[in-house]
Amino acid sequence: MKIRLAADLQSDSIVDGEGIRTVIWTQGCPHNCLGCHNPGTHDFDGGELVSVDDVIEELKALKNQDGITLSGGDPVCQSEACLPICKAAHEMGLNVWCYTGYTYEAMLRNPKHYNLLKEIDVLVDGKFVLQEKSYDLYFKGSKNQRIIDVQKSLSEQRIVLVSKYVEEKTCSNDYEKPSYLFV
Repeated sequence: MKIRLAADLQSDSIVDGEGIRTVIWTQGCPHNCLGCHNPGTHDFDGGELVSVDDVIEELKALKNQDGITLSGGDPVCQSEACLPICKAAHEMGLNVWCYTGYTYEAMLRNPKHYNLLKEIDVLVDGKFVLQEKSYDLYFKGSKNQRIIDVQKSLSEQRIVLVSKYVEEKTCSNDYEKPSYLFV
């Protein structure tokens, strides 16, 4: 089986979910959100076709990672190819985060997407909305997006948000650039 990737796997990310993560950048997205920070990943014919087995082998070779993050593009558009990658990640003791423009509710209604949901630990769902963009949010770009504990949500048959990421960050707007260099 093949998966279309926008880029090589990116290990050691600290901004694409909790902990130290390897990001799998999928290619292809139907949402075309205004202000998207990855517009080069929208074209479904872009990127490169890669063997799912090769992705899994590359994950196995990595060290000191807490999890993987499916991003893109929209990984849900390649849910069948992402499924064995997520299963392998879990077998390796890695957790799985996924960013998608689809909502959790929409994924529940689509059998292929639902199968992928069952292998996701945390879902950041919803399209990016430029008017709701904020730098004061944890692991998401706009206020409409949700950070969902998928396994708890499936178990309780209701949406359960990851509570520690519900509140906005408490940052000061009074930042002053230091007059010295860190060396």
